[in-house]
Amino acid sequence: MSIEVIKTISPTTGDIVITRNGISPADLDLLPKVATESFQRFRKTTLQERQEIVKKFLKGLSDRESELAEELTVQMGRPIAYTGKEVSTAVKRGEYLLKISGEALQDTDGEAEKGFKRFIRKVPVGPVLIIFAWNYPYLILVNALIPAILAGNSVILKPSPQTPTIVERVSEIFSAAGLPEGVLQYFHCGTPTVMETIVRDPRIALVCFTGSVAGGLAVQRAAADRIVNIGLELGGKDPAYVRSDVDISWAAEEIVDGAVFNSGQSCCSLERIYVDESIHDNFVEAVQKVLKGYRLGDPFDKSTHVGPVISTRSKEAIESHIQDAVSKGAKDATPANETFDNLPTQGNFVKPTLLTGVDHTMTVMTEETFGPVIPVMKVKSDAEAVKLMNDSEFGLTASIWTKDTDKGYELAEDVEAGTVFVNRCDYPSPDLAWTGWKNSGRGQTLSKFGFDAFVKLKSFHLKEYPK
Repeated sequence: MSIEVIKTISPTTGDIVITRNGISPADLDLLPKVATESFQRFRKTTLQERQEIVKKFLKGLSDRESELAEELTVQMGRPIAYTGKEVSTAVKRGEYLLKISGEALQDTDGEAEKGFKRFIRKVPVGPVLIIFAWNYPYLILVNALIPAILAGNSVILKPSPQTPTIVERVSEIFSAAGLPEGVLQYFHCGTPTVMETIVRDPRIALVCFTGSVAGGLAVQRAAADRIVNIGLELGGKDPAYVRSDVDISWAAEEIVDGAVFNSGQSCCSLERIYVDESIHDNFVEAVQKVLKGYRLGDPFDKSTHVGPVISTRSKEAIESHIQDAVSKGAKDATPANETFDNLPTQGNFVKPTLLTGVDHTMTVMTEETFGPVIPVMKVKSDAEAVKLMNDSEFGLTASIWTKDTDKGYELAEDVEAGTVFVNRCDYPSPDLAWTGWKNSGRGQTLSKFGFDAFVKLKSFHLKEYPK
């Protein structure tokens, strides 16, 4: 049987920049065997020992920030001005999880009773399979990998074919930090059947998947014949509601950034903007003014704000959403911008596009676009805005923009999403649970609750020997 050759194609040039061999059936079977054996040893280490390893790993990650940032720009096209920030943010997120790990993993005492000792212990689940996406690979990986290791599990990583070096660098740095051999393994594959095979393996105790809804459903189906926990972080169609009392220029700056950063390729990018009709026209003008200052182009140019989208297929899907909206009456209100109007001849570049006159008959308001598109819709009231925000199969994040923060909080309580921001967006805070409602996912990462998936509860009930 021939080994699959996996090619990473640059979204900037269309050239093949990396090739990796896929995994053979024999090696695929060996991964959970090694993970099981290493787990039996690693689970007996102390939390303090694991904390020290993670601390050294995070230091090693930080030390290689520039190198890792450059690799990210090559592989997924985010401008070099921002890729280093992903690495440094991943380190900070890991440091927070490290800081709270003692409290999150501590025993819980039972009721006090003479002659008895009762407590609940959080013990590691076993070999963990982490399948993660390309758009924020270090941030996504840290969410699951750090609590998995701190809890005492072994881990198998499966990266996106678009960003294959992430697992290689993480493995190198963890090894240098003293992580025992076999505790962290990885494999490359581009074939869904290979991934499904290891998901079905009974030696895998937990599957963590970050990616598309279709990918998450495929993982769920593959695991359907056995009892195994699955964490899913999937898509989003995240709304923003701009009330009439905001500082319009400030809100426009923030919302453009929330919609266009990373070329809109974030599960929590702003993809639907509802604006009070009394300020709609002024808000659109403010957004146009912001967009005039953006630069699209070569991601290795430090002045570039927006790089390419990840693939030709992605570009075509984004453009189809724009075309559908315009064909149904929406207006392309994107301002003139030399870098938007003269796209590079190579690569998967999509100009940041402002659409007005949109409604929920258009795919751009109902399906995940995952691109730099800003669709703006008028609303007459808070009630209408909340109703429209909730009119979605997704529920990852939402945001409300208002000077009246008390009212913002009141409206937030009625919004169906795992995270609701007031006067902020696109920021997974490490002290809060990152969780998707509806088709946006199942389970959670981050915060003290982000450790829950990586442990199982074991109750100890000890009675003194009767004499």
